[in-house]
Amino acid sequence: MSPAFDAFRYAHAHRREVVWLSQNTNHLVPPEVVRGALEEAIAERRYEGYPLGTGDPELLERIEADLGLEGMPPFLTAGGTEALYMTTRALLGPGDEVVASDPSYLIIHKFIELTGAKVVGPDIYRPPFRLTADAVAAHLSPRTKMILLIDPLNPLGSGYPREEVRAIAELAHDHHLTLINDVTYRDFSEGHSLAAPFAPEETVTVWSVSKNCGLAGLRLGGFSARPPLAKTIARFNTNDLGVNILAQVAARAALRSKPEWIDAVVRTTRANGQRVQEVGRSVPGVTAPVSPSRANMTILDIAATGLTPEAVQEELLRQHGVFVRAGSYLSPAHGGRFVRVSFSNPPEQIARFAEAFPAAMRALAARPAVAH
Repeated sequence: MSPAFDAFRYAHAHRREVVWLSQNTNHLVPPEVVRGALEEAIAERRYEGYPLGTGDPELLERIEADLGLEGMPPFLTAGGTEALYMTTRALLGPGDEVVASDPSYLIIHKFIELTGAKVVGPDIYRPPFRLTADAVAAHLSPRTKMILLIDPLNPLGSGYPREEVRAIAELAHDHHLTLINDVTYRDFSEGHSLAAPFAPEETVTVWSVSKNCGLAGLRLGGFSARPPLAKTIARFNTNDLGVNILAQVAARAALRSKPEWIDAVVRTTRANGQRVQEVGRSVPGVTAPVSPSRANMTILDIAATGLTPEAVQEELLRQHGVFVRAGSYLSPAHGGRFVRVSFSNPPEQIARFAEAFPAAMRALAARPAVAH
């Protein structure tokens, strides 16, 4: 492995040749879904002016309908990540504690720590590979202010049964805790349940159009909460002149037509996920601990091979043009065990992974141990 290798710089520089399986992005939404709307907005030069600060009214209505959360109007942010930052910044302070898992989407943990608060919680790298209400309860203390429930869970692909969501939400309600329910990948999870109906006063639902609508590069997301809680969070809004107008135009167009294409996107994603896990398990020493994934990503545990995730990431990218993500980004305790592979991609790109992954693992295994 090259010590100074910057995988993202390399991948962006070779973006026309690279199969992007590293960031859970969605490459299956038909481009015509948003192309016409964007072309019209550009022809009208809408980018020259500020958008309506509160957001496009139709877009807001469609987001609310898509979530099904009445009385919790959506608040637009520059991606779901900004909504997570605002929520932690507004509601946490030094000495507070947040119950969250490892593995997890660690940028949220970083935001928590920036407030002076501390992340506590269970190691979930074992069945059922997700939080349970009992595990959350065991980590509550007088300093606990928040629970982080990511469903489905990035990076593992674990999903939460309705009764577990209810039980965790009831803990938040009973202990007067804020519950962040990050539902970025909910469209890929069969039978997904939102937490807000079980704890409406305590829940902040964070959503995004990056993954379901395939608009990651346009950076549009937000949060939904009851007005008193939403008002507290909105104090930390930095986009007082509104979020990207082209992103709003694209998201509105995508949500208008979502019922026409989302089922096909999900079907292809699930078939791809099954194929990725089959390929992974075909390599001696590789396992797929969470099967099937209920999101559009999975982890492949390579610990038994003796190879590092960083070496596998670099080999696949440099030699095969296939970009997966080393696990260190997602787990302090277990990141050295796995690579994450996302798969909302055309099947021919998954076929490239199916050819490249075994070849890369064989090539690395044949090299001196120092290269691992």
